[in-house]
Amino acid sequence: MLCVLLLGGCAGPREKVAHDPWEGFNRSVYVFNDSLDKYALEPLAKGYRAVTPDPVETGIGNFFSNLGDVGSFFNNLLQFKFTAAGHDLSRIAFNSTMGVAGFFDVASGFGYPKSNEDFGQTLGAWGVNSGPYIVLPFLGPSTLRDTGALPVSYFLNPVNYVESSSDQNILTALGIVKTRAQLLKASSVRDTAALDPYLFTREAFLQRRASLVRDGQPAKEDEDLDKLLDE
Repeated sequence: MLCVLLLGGCAGPREKVAHDPWEGFNRSVYVFNDSLDKYALEPLAKGYRAVTPDPVETGIGNFFSNLGDVGSFFNNLLQFKFTAAGHDLSRIAFNSTMGVAGFFDVASGFGYPKSNEDFGQTLGAWGVNSGPYIVLPFLGPSTLRDTGALPVSYFLNPVNYVESSSDQNILTALGIVKTRAQLLKASSVRDTAALDPYLFTREAFLQRRASLVRDGQPAKEDEDLDKLLDE
């Protein structure tokens, strides 16, 4: 699954029970996606990693990261994070020119850090509740809020403005395989450590999305609990 983000860890004792009213449906879609991944995406990702030299793989990752900065720029503007938006714009300018169409990340060396913002995070920053957890066919874990944000994310993806449909399809496919290759280690950890991969994936995804909306800051209820424990 392309969008399985297994970077959040398992739920801790302070975490709320996940809002997953469609769990039966979600598990069925999860099984479908997992089979697609096992027999198609994962082998492609392993083959891509095996034949692609590390510098080339890094360059391809930088290229797509540069394209992603376009969406981050607009979403930072919508969240009134003007400093971060300025960094995004500087990254696009430097990496698209001096970085040879983004294959080299020169902007980070100039002091312009990478940010990762999408319209789902923007809606969260505006106070829109995440809503129920949902697993989308082909796309993987999501929430009702993030699913509603997909059309805007599509609109902000520069790949969708490539005139040649064949070039657009190649870039889309390469981006999918590249992303899956980056998740090989994480999915291996999940498959090895998780008693229930569905629950592991769900909790990791929801925690990571919540953290991204808060820009890594602790949840208010965690801060309140810490204060009570300190008293």
